[in-house]
Amino acid sequence: MSQVGMPLETAHGYSPPCVRQFSVFLDNKVGKLLDLVQCFEEHPQCQLCSISVHEASDHAVIRLLPNASNAAREILKRVGQPFTERDILVVELRGNHTLSSLCLTLLGAELNIHFAYPVLLRPNGSPTIALSVDDLMLAGQLLRRKGFRLLGEADLPTPGCGIG
Repeated sequence: MSQVGMPLETAHGYSPPCVRQFSVFLDNKVGKLLDLVQCFEEHPQCQLCSISVHEASDHAVIRLLPNASNAAREILKRVGQPFTERDILVVELRGNHTLSSLCLTLLGAELNIHFAYPVLLRPNGSPTIALSVDDLMLAGQLLRRKGFRLLGEADLPTPGCGIG
């Protein structure tokens, strides 16, 4: 029995589609965020699909969600910008799959959301959210079973596609 569109689960487990997020440490100085964003605008193969700024008095942590993680990594290395990487879930909210139903699904499994932010460039025009959770694999399994669409890097818009 085949279920079209559902992931195959094996004895080795299910690995949900994930997107690589970059957290960039910036001094809290005028123009630093602009400089960072312009580095990506100058690279034709890498667009920022989302950005989240967490500011403190002397520094800021900028969370970036690019559509091309390898290119983003090279850009950040080239400009000498300190960063870390992590996989996160990107979830499309459409139909009866709302933000509250997403939260309820994760709550039912006692999974914490560490942070969440909206995705600006989205492939289908539907509201889309980036999430960091306690357990990516379990969260991915639960959300897929509930019919949520999870996006991977290949699902994100590419330059010149006119989506956004």
